[in-house]
Amino acid sequence: MEKRRLGRTGLEVGCIGFGALPIQRCTMEEAGVVLNAALDSGINFVDTARGYSDSEEKIGRHISNRRHEYVLATKSFARTKEGMAKEIDTSLKLLRTDRIDLYQIHNIKKREDLETVLKPSGALEALKEAKQAGKIMHIGITGHNYDLLLEGIQTNEFSTVQAPFNAVELKALERLFPLAREMDIGRIVMKPLGGGQIESKVAALRFILGNDITVAIPGMDEVDHIRENLLSAEPFVPLSNSEKAALNQEVAELGKNFCRRCGYCMPCVQGIEIPLLFIFHLQYERYGMQQVIPHKYAALPAKASDCIECGICETRCPYDIPIRERMKKIARDLG
Repeated sequence: MEKRRLGRTGLEVGCIGFGALPIQRCTMEEAGVVLNAALDSGINFVDTARGYSDSEEKIGRHISNRRHEYVLATKSFARTKEGMAKEIDTSLKLLRTDRIDLYQIHNIKKREDLETVLKPSGALEALKEAKQAGKIMHIGITGHNYDLLLEGIQTNEFSTVQAPFNAVELKALERLFPLAREMDIGRIVMKPLGGGQIESKVAALRFILGNDITVAIPGMDEVDHIRENLLSAEPFVPLSNSEKAALNQEVAELGKNFCRRCGYCMPCVQGIEIPLLFIFHLQYERYGMQQVIPHKYAALPAKASDCIECGICETRCPYDIPIRERMKKIARDLG
């Protein structure tokens, strides 16, 4: 697999990395199989987060003995110096390592987030101190708000930026990634498959790799996902005109206001599996599963009709999806 330089970090990483959010769904034993298979396949960039439940623990338990084989990235929602310092130490303990190659400020969504992390006693101060102490090697920033990420990297405090980019979401190419490249900041692509909604996975990843990015991190929780994702990069071949046309057609049908299954909306106070219900409804509406899906829906312990419209999920959603309205429609269609 082609190696690319992760900006000013100087680290050489494979252009397809391992997005570790989905291994939350694996048992501890299943996660070990997937993680080791990823390293065996040549993947050398592993991205996780404190917010991914037991993802860090699984990585530490199963591949810390192979620590020299991969670049390790994690991230935290902490915004204060005290909070971030605790998070860094927790990550080191769970990941069973004495250093983390890249520690990122996670999901800068609002202006107050950026202002808080940058001010004295903010999270950035803790990251700088951890870097001086050798606990972390480099500092990055992530989010879905391209304008705030642009402001963030203009401070020149970050070595990497992680943002959504795929065949549907192209905004990162307008200003964010070009400026990052100019500043020698590594470009990490999250949501490369639109949260799994883009079905032409190999074509979608080849589309991304054909642009000026460093590494794409599709989520993987099965060995088959690893094999499929690496088809895009071993070796990388640019899309043909006919392949571009087919991908563009799929993108047009998908639209832009869809759930990427990032899971940030969870947990629901009523126990509703929000991303799962969105998948069910998509299959019901688009893929002709009008007979099967209502039966699957009926078996769920918590349904869309259980929504109390508290709106907490919507405050967490990076894409501002009107979840409460969607729940009403799902309840009507599948109930």
